Amino acid sequence: MVADNKASPWWSAGRHTDIRPFLAARNAITRATRAWFEEQGFTEVETAILQVSPGNETHLHAPRTELIAADGEHMARYLRTSPEFACKKLLAAGETRIFEFARVFRDRERGRLHLPEFTMLEWYRANEAYDAVMADSVVLIAHAVQATGIGQFSFRGQVADPFAEPEMLTVASAFERFAGIDLLATIDDGEGDRTKLAAAADTKIRVAADDTWSDIFSKILVEYIEPNLGQGRLTLLYEYPLPEAALARATSSDTRVAERFEVYACGVELANGFGELTDAAEQRRRFTLAMDEKQRRYGERYPLDEDFLAAVASMPPASGVALGFDRLVMLASGATSVDQVVWTPP
Repeated sequence: MVADNKASPWWSAGRHTDIRPFLAARNAITRATRAWFEEQGFTEVETAILQVSPGNETHLHAPRTELIAADGEHMARYLRTSPEFACKKLLAAGETRIFEFARVFRDRERGRLHLPEFTMLEWYRANEAYDAVMADSVVLIAHAVQATGIGQFSFRGQVADPFAEPEMLTVASAFERFAGIDLLATIDDGEGDRTKLAAAADTKIRVAADDTWSDIFSKILVEYIEPNLGQGRLTLLYEYPLPEAALARATSSDTRVAERFEVYACGVELANGFGELTDAAEQRRRFTLAMDEKQRRYGERYPLDEDFLAAVASMPPASGVALGFDRLVMLASGATSVDQVVWTPP
């Protein structure tokens, strides 16, 4: 007789009882977060999950479905990877401070820190600089810790005090400190010079023949930079190189870098924020390049949301943040996996 070594399903009474304290922490953090946004004059919104385009980043993958109209017409739709497109349409419509607890979806992602369906807390401030949403991120993380009373984050043998003054570190400084690479020297006219970065990284990582500048950047970031972030306190990693700007605008002081930041605790990325790009032509160019690369690499591409691009052209200057709510709950509750902090894990 072969022994059954399968773990009990998540809905078994014993396993559910084990995670109840983490779920109680989730509810407490949710209440505290909503209260903070209300105090700051934000409006909670609820935007559509089904989208014409789920997002146009090379390595983000979305589940696809199909709608059938009353006349029988079939229309392709995607489950969103972020509420960003819809939220920016609301900014163009006149909303000034909005937030959403959004259910989002990602194919090809599963692990202790990744779920195929998860909650993203996303918020935007119109007519405010991105240092304002940087400050929001730090305050919200501290509120989560206050809601659970955990005191400090502890994960995989690392600790971080969310109440301590956060470390402010540019991406260029991080590459110099942890990898010995002059990252900005590999950027020319806003584009990454693959040959230069490959040469600088030659003895540090394995560079494949078809690796792009962004591929090499990501490998160095994952292997050399991220493990050193959020140690003892939060790290705000900011001024991402322009080739990694995504939907962020270039800084006014150095066009090689963008108004993009990420927040880390114990080596875990918690949030990703932008000073939002409002140049529709530039956004279209970036999306097209990303979809060309997705087609080359994965054999697929997502359509451009023309309504979104029109909104980019008419929205006010703004800043926004996407925060992985399940990861925040995991750290603030003392859980060891995101599976423990969702009510019905996959």
